Amino acid sequence: MTGKQICIEDVHVGLVLPELVKQPTTSMLFRFSAVTWNAHRIHYDEPYARSEGHDRVLVQATMHGAFLLQIITGFAGPAGRVTEFTYSNRGKAMPGDILTLGGTVTELDDAAAIVGCDIWERNHQHVICAVGSARILLPRRG
Repeated sequence: MTGKQICIEDVHVGLVLPELVKQPTTSMLFRFSAVTWNAHRIHYDEPYARSEGHDRVLVQATMHGAFLLQIITGFAGPAGRVTEFTYSNRGKAMPGDILTLGGTVTELDDAAAIVGCDIWERNHQHVICAVGSARILLPRRG
């Protein structure tokens, strides 16, 4: 995820994407709620989150999506372009959880320079929090 450019010639089905590790904080959740206009209090008000049956405030569904998109754009590099992206939340995450994101190339259309990937996010207990897929248009070498 260093901004290095991967080209279609470098990719094969089964290629494992470099993992990305994120650790959301309560401050991060509060700011994310503000910029996404998400006023649901379970993301920034701990007493309220507890009143709804949660242990602590929860990472927003869209933050999981943003993290998944970050691993895809990091893999695609500066000249790659994400053409499709979908995700689904499967589990909870809370501030302080260590979230690891990864994925695998599942499809390669060399003629169109398109790569398909399955992606995932799991917490430090290896529980899947979100899964998704993406298609990326990659440049050709030279």
